[in-house]
Amino acid sequence: MAKTIDVIAPFLNEAQSASAFVGLLEKLESAVAERFGMKMHKILVDDGSRDDSVERFSATLSGSWEIVRLSRNFGKEAAVLAGLDHSRGDMALIMDSDLQHSMEISLKMIAELVADPEIDVVYAQNDRREASWRRSQLARLFYKLINSSQRFDIPQNAGDFRVMRGAVVKALTQVRDKRRFNKGLFAWAGFRQKAVLYTPDNRASGTSKWSRLNLLAFSLEGFTSFSVIPLRIISLCGVLAALAGAVYGAKVFFEVIFYGIAVPGYPSLLVVVVLLGGLNLTLLGLIGEYVWVTLSESKDRPVYIVRDIIAAKDGEPGQGATRP
Repeated sequence: MAKTIDVIAPFLNEAQSASAFVGLLEKLESAVAERFGMKMHKILVDDGSRDDSVERFSATLSGSWEIVRLSRNFGKEAAVLAGLDHSRGDMALIMDSDLQHSMEISLKMIAELVADPEIDVVYAQNDRREASWRRSQLARLFYKLINSSQRFDIPQNAGDFRVMRGAVVKALTQVRDKRRFNKGLFAWAGFRQKAVLYTPDNRASGTSKWSRLNLLAFSLEGFTSFSVIPLRIISLCGVLAALAGAVYGAKVFFEVIFYGIAVPGYPSLLVVVVLLGGLNLTLLGLIGEYVWVTLSESKDRPVYIVRDIIAAKDGEPGQGATRP
């Protein structure tokens, strides 16, 4: 019996690139069948689109496919989990629907996984050729901090673009974190993984859904989910501030006792109040972030809610059946 590979692609308002992405999937399906003798099942996850993305995809998809429509926008991390939950194949390939993840790299990752039975996951690692120096340095600092004191390392510049065996998919679906940071979860799950370098293609249309503020919030999500380093940094700052205060107090004491120098009052007092107040507020805010993550997990709400599923009816384009 031929093995199957599921292609999982979350999307949000991708009506303009729908036809081009379906064309890429058709070419990929043909190449997978020819090179590896595997059947392909397409699992698209609608993460609360407000345009006619679903209609365009369902009208052009052919073969074996299904579109999982979520009840609202839960975020890409949750949409990926929804796709994994509906995967039943021997392998699963996760890729974006904006055409930045190419067919060539997809086939290369599949070939690496097929060729070596000891490898469980092959992931694409962005070479960041077009990233600015400042952004690349910030990314390097982020990964250096988040990987500190960990028993596992989160690979730098590796995202959701990856192919994995069915056993890995099953393991990942058991991890039901509500505040999800997939990069960390993929690394935390373990298994034997291999990297393939790639350069993302240009988007087919539109702009990225990730603003700088979104990226900052996503980075904070990673820290609060997988690292205690921010708390330790703030604690270290508090210790350094206390030591600086002690040294300054000793300096003032000796100046008054031995030299009779008058102690400057208001300016020094204001500096101490502002410094310690800022540290306290920063620490409280950071603790609040960790408390919020803990509260979100303790509520035990579902990671996502499925509105309905549109699945292929007879393999022809535009022929789909909707089920709850």
